[in-house]
Amino acid sequence: MAGAGAASLMAPGALAARRPNVILLVSDDQGYADVGAYGCRDIPTPNIDSIARGGVRFTDGYVTCPLCSPSRAGMLTGRYQQRFGHEFNTGLPRRVLRDRIGLAATELTLGDALGDAGYVTGLFGKWHLGMNPEFHPRRRGFDEFFGFLAGGHPYFERQGGPGNNPIYRGVKQVKEPRYLTTALGQEAAAFVKRRKDKPFFLYLPFNAPHKPMEAPQAYLDRFGRIADPKRRTYAAMVAAMDDAIGEVLRAVSSAGLDKDTLIFFLSDNGGATLANGSSNSPLRSHKGALYEGGVRVPFVARWKGRIPAGKVVRQPVSALDIFPTALAAAGARAPGATVLDGINLLPHLDGSADKAVPERPLFWRLGARHAMRQGRWKLVKRRGRPAELYDLAGDLGEQNDLAGQQPAVVRKLSATMASWQSMMGSPRWQPQQRGGKKRRRRLRRGRGRRRFRKRGGF
Repeated sequence: MAGAGAASLMAPGALAARRPNVILLVSDDQGYADVGAYGCRDIPTPNIDSIARGGVRFTDGYVTCPLCSPSRAGMLTGRYQQRFGHEFNTGLPRRVLRDRIGLAATELTLGDALGDAGYVTGLFGKWHLGMNPEFHPRRRGFDEFFGFLAGGHPYFERQGGPGNNPIYRGVKQVKEPRYLTTALGQEAAAFVKRRKDKPFFLYLPFNAPHKPMEAPQAYLDRFGRIADPKRRTYAAMVAAMDDAIGEVLRAVSSAGLDKDTLIFFLSDNGGATLANGSSNSPLRSHKGALYEGGVRVPFVARWKGRIPAGKVVRQPVSALDIFPTALAAAGARAPGATVLDGINLLPHLDGSADKAVPERPLFWRLGARHAMRQGRWKLVKRRGRPAELYDLAGDLGEQNDLAGQQPAVVRKLSATMASWQSMMGSPRWQPQQRGGKKRRRRLRRGRGRRRFRKRGGF
């Protein structure tokens, strides 16, 4: 919890100079191709692009899961979420409250670690790591919280009360008349202005552009040229989010903190193309899949004066790297018993190590589906089907399965994956989908899967 045990987390001499603020900006279900810095042409994202232009763009940036909650669990702990059983989404609000599932109490969050190192911490947006009191952000390392606890959330206040996923300020339910994306940006910018005199960690996980597809008319009017109504609304939602990010960036600049702030932006998983009209081109598939379209995301970072402007990194990096990189920037370290699965990227970004990000295997597991990447090779395994092997160097869209031509590579990667699996735990709960046991059986057998995905079930 923030404020406890600072001595154990601080590196020697870390207090000699002002430590950098850390800002983690996360979009929800945004497509790989839906950021200007990644080639998007129909949705301007000038503020996200400014982070890439002033820092680094990762062409091969990954999250640890193609679903929201496990991805966030890995990101906020710097550990593969399979280590502590957080393999699936936490489910629907009415079931979460009953089942008491969420981020394991054994896990240290980035909010915990930076709070213990003397940072002020604030979270504004989507939590999705447990709804019961023991999982509340205020108990998981965040001094301030404004947002909601479950997964998707309406963007406009509904009539008839808050329902089962209300907006909170701290632990108190509040009404929020503003468009939710705008409100989150304004609240985060106010936090920067309020806390500018002390190092802070700002975590801003938007629910945009996750469904429901809702945007103010003024934003919809910007994109009248887009014929597809779903894509038009999606564009409006992304634009509103980019404007909200711009408000935070302006608050940082106005406070004179540009050179004292490390900023990350990424999506929590690939675009939910069928549900929200996003684009992952040229990647294969979408949210919920272990192909590139499900796990490779737009991922940029900036620290003016430390990371060279306009840098492009083509080696694979992971959301797991955010935790150790932020701690290194803060001059802090995790407790010795904590096994981190990410690496500190700073020496590979600022030139101090004079070398590229090292090659290492990256792994994914979602129930009976498994995948890994090492170098150019991507291995995908699905229950009841032969292993698939793709050469991402020449087949980014994963169209040409080379497993039959490269059996030695398949064996080597399979052995590496088996070794990783042996270090992971079992899921602490199983997927919770609409329709109960009967529905889940149908999905496992493949019937109804297409309809389920179209309705955004992943």
